[in-house]
Amino acid sequence: MKNFNYYAPTRVVFGIGAETQTGALIRAQGGTRVLVHYGTHFAQESGLLDRVCASLREAELPYVLLGGVVPNPRVSLIREGIELCRRENVDFLLAVGGGSVIDAAKAIGYGLCYDGDVWDIYAKKAVPTACAPVGAVVTFSAAGSEMSDSSVITNEDGWLKRGCNNDLCRCRFAVLNPELTVSLSPWQTACGCTDILMHTMERYFTTEPDTELTDAIAESLLRTVIRNARAVMKDPGDLNARSQIMWAGSLSHNGLTGCGTVGDWACHQLEHEISGMFDVDHGAGLAAIWASWARYVYQEKPERFAQFATRVMGLNPKGQTAEWTALAGIRAFEAFLTEIGMPISIGGLGVAVTDKNIEEMAWKCSFENTRTIGNFRRLELEDIRRIYLAAR
Repeated sequence: MKNFNYYAPTRVVFGIGAETQTGALIRAQGGTRVLVHYGTHFAQESGLLDRVCASLREAELPYVLLGGVVPNPRVSLIREGIELCRRENVDFLLAVGGGSVIDAAKAIGYGLCYDGDVWDIYAKKAVPTACAPVGAVVTFSAAGSEMSDSSVITNEDGWLKRGCNNDLCRCRFAVLNPELTVSLSPWQTACGCTDILMHTMERYFTTEPDTELTDAIAESLLRTVIRNARAVMKDPGDLNARSQIMWAGSLSHNGLTGCGTVGDWACHQLEHEISGMFDVDHGAGLAAIWASWARYVYQEKPERFAQFATRVMGLNPKGQTAEWTALAGIRAFEAFLTEIGMPISIGGLGVAVTDKNIEEMAWKCSFENTRTIGNFRRLELEDIRRIYLAAR
């Protein structure tokens, strides 16, 4: 097991009606003037935005609103948010939505504390030194951004999707009301569950030995999400299943399931170029690329994939080799993705990928052939291109 530093400072307020505590939570963090940042329709039409704003008024907190966040949040709106916050002297950012809204709020927080263009931070031209405080009212179980150090945004100039990982942006609090996720469509729910699974699987597929406890935590989380994803597909109103999934989303990306390991993250890097180019849902993009990545790399340590097959997917391959079991586990996970309505190829996303698209995605993913991705197996430009081809 590797040495590790586990840091999870976010206060979690979980339960039905928890959003009514938002104003008091911001007051406790010293906030005095708030930006309420949200997406498009759900926050308004569901009445959630009204309840949150009522909580702010009750706490005597003035606020301004900025909606319009879309999946793969755009840097143009983030720049608008930075200017709005500066004009209005905002000192606390409240994200009401899913991972895209939270990531956008974090980016605004970085930008408020930086003299240059916020994209510099995501383009690795600048390192953040501060971030305005952020809190979240979560409406979509998926990204886990409410407890992570991560923020990912998209620049429309070149359609580049880039991330920044830094503890400075971690949310001060996260309000988790599973009831808010009941109205999600089956597609949104499946995308979210896939994203949650992938956050732990990126950490789980490691060549690091002797990670018994971390493995057990990760495997339990994966089994829980798979079981409850099936449950909500059958009964979207199953609030217990929704609760398990929502809590798993936070735990899957707060570092707990990767303590002592070296994560891989190649699938996320590969997917960023897919959703950056074609603007597809992140979870669906991960589903589309995973099996092609897995078949390309599993021979580095087939025993790890065999462990996934038996402990997570429940296979019982008596007398079979680790390689056979590894491949069976990959097929079993593909079957699960298909069962919940996720694609298992890029074509399944409804986009026609040309050879030119693949060359461009590989070039961007490798940062113009200046970096490798992945740790389970280091992937160079040609490896990246071959995985995209296999996933087409």
